Amino acid sequence: MVENKKIFDLAVIGGGPAGISAAIYARRGNFEVLVLHNGGGSLEKAHKIENYYGFKDGISGAELYNEGLLQAENLGIAVKKLEITHFEVNSDGNFEILAGEQKFEAKSLVLATGNKKLRPKIKGLQDFEGKGVSFCAVCDAFFYRKKNVVIIGNGKFALSEADVLANVASSVKILTNGENCDELKKLNTKYSIDERKIEEIKGDENSGLVNSLVFFDGEILSTDGIFIALGEAGAADFAKKAGIFLDGDKIKTDEKMQTNFPGIFACGDCTGGLLQVSKAVFEGALAGLSAIAFLRNKAGNYPKS
Repeated sequence: MVENKKIFDLAVIGGGPAGISAAIYARRGNFEVLVLHNGGGSLEKAHKIENYYGFKDGISGAELYNEGLLQAENLGIAVKKLEITHFEVNSDGNFEILAGEQKFEAKSLVLATGNKKLRPKIKGLQDFEGKGVSFCAVCDAFFYRKKNVVIIGNGKFALSEADVLANVASSVKILTNGENCDELKKLNTKYSIDERKIEEIKGDENSGLVNSLVFFDGEILSTDGIFIALGEAGAADFAKKAGIFLDGDKIKTDEKMQTNFPGIFACGDCTGGLLQVSKAVFEGALAGLSAIAFLRNKAGNYPKS
């Protein structure tokens, strides 16, 4: 683990229009800002954006995303592409963020991780959501005390969810559903890994709850619960672990993008509402300004002149 000694004033998780907007406003307020991201999400995948101010011929999502990152870097914002798995409050009241093999520290935090809930294409999955299929170990682990559970995933997020479940479940197994798991094998020393592709999820006819899944080779694996942990942790995952209030699977904020947790703000698609670049930029600006106000009110923490 590489621990960065510098303490940032603000760390932004997410490199899309909301996160970059928040970072720019805080940086122009003369604060030290860090942006941690793992790709451009839905914006980067957008073929063409034709309804955003200033681009009469439109612009590709990838181009707009990359221009945002460059703008941030040109202002002196530290931008790092890493998978963020966890954050917590340390003894100094600052936020420690685990990203890849590095640890960062910041005095305030903006969550701008977009709208993520990746679902594998497995027959029966949607039928059993909330009936044995879950997307959040912290939320639902309690229901699987002394039961057998599996996690579908192949990265650090899957391993992080497994660690949560291991505290309560009788057994935890990670299923990669045919995906490459070299990274997972390097990191994992605790859990059994099955790389076979899953054909179908099945349940009990009487209770309506999950009771097994079927691999394409025909073998049936009995299980009491299935946790989906694809990709990286999203805003809702971070929020639930930190005790931040949610509205469904979206982060709940006030009109200034402040969550119920002092020093943590949220903006963009992760707060729900209109899923548009213009809305993300607006909320990012509000979050950045609110972070500035928070930092200036924090004892002994004023920007250098």
